[in-house]
Amino acid sequence: MIFLGIDTSCDDTSAGIVADGKQTLANVIHSQVKLHHPHGGVVPELASREHVRNIVPVVDEALRHADLHMADLDGIAVTVGPGLVGALLVGLYYAKGLTYVLKKPLVAVNHLEAHILSVFLETEYPSFPFVALTVSGGHTSLYHVEDFGRYTLLGQTLDDAAGEAFDKVAKICGMGYPGGAIIEKASEEGRRDAVAFPRAYLSKTSLDFSFSGLKTAVSLFLKKWREDALLRDEIGLNDIIASFQESVVDVLVDKAVIAAKRMGVASLVLAGGVACNNHLKNRLVATARSEDISVYYPRPVYCTDNGAMIALTGYHRFMRNDTAPMSVDVRAKYPIQDLMANH
Repeated sequence: MIFLGIDTSCDDTSAGIVADGKQTLANVIHSQVKLHHPHGGVVPELASREHVRNIVPVVDEALRHADLHMADLDGIAVTVGPGLVGALLVGLYYAKGLTYVLKKPLVAVNHLEAHILSVFLETEYPSFPFVALTVSGGHTSLYHVEDFGRYTLLGQTLDDAAGEAFDKVAKICGMGYPGGAIIEKASEEGRRDAVAFPRAYLSKTSLDFSFSGLKTAVSLFLKKWREDALLRDEIGLNDIIASFQESVVDVLVDKAVIAAKRMGVASLVLAGGVACNNHLKNRLVATARSEDISVYYPRPVYCTDNGAMIALTGYHRFMRNDTAPMSVDVRAKYPIQDLMANH
């Protein structure tokens, strides 16, 4: 069974084709980083216009990569939320058009669920149940995953997501956008213990996250650092950035392992754009191993937004007879809790 997956939730126009919910036949991503870089972040209106320009050629390219025609598709899956409303509408309306013309089933996909399931695009993946840590620019959450379509939220960010904090810190450091790769590269040249930035654990039992205080602490320290020549002699900019990254990684790793132990699972999944961070992956693997917990994560191209994970998720929803009517609409906010309530 061959599914086309379309994702236009933010600033990447993506189309993936997956067979039987596991074999990736094509995964095409058109990035808008160069478009948004001068603005220091994603401009929603510009993103929507770029999706309109790229959605048709991206899907066509995916079909060429897979050596397939539209008629070979068995279903069409599309992200309906969460994300930027204008951007989401481009993908949804295009998917609806294909559905109407091809007379194929339409499956509405939750972008967060797709990140959780992206690990199943790999040859090695965990058995159910497991705990998933999804870390991206818009979301930082922990889920207990019992099966396809069965998720329980264990904790989430109460303010900034980890990826958002990376972007904001990179910006206030004058290092550009997007911040994830920039922060990681700069951290390799810095001392992780140079600055004692706070770790927001909230409480001993909480699995929620908070990174706004850390972002503020970095901003205040930078102001002091720029005004103090002696301090600049002792601590470099890369030291500040490495110390910031270490604070984020400490909290993410500690809470993920605590969640896995609390739920009694033997596997952890790391997903989302920030899962590309090698320091985070290495720390999580090492810490989890000491607790006899295995860690799984998708390759970088499946960590960032992509159509293949939408196709895979759509396949599994279709196998549970979960198709969408033509009246389905997009949702800027679409927490997993709502997904479970509706099914």
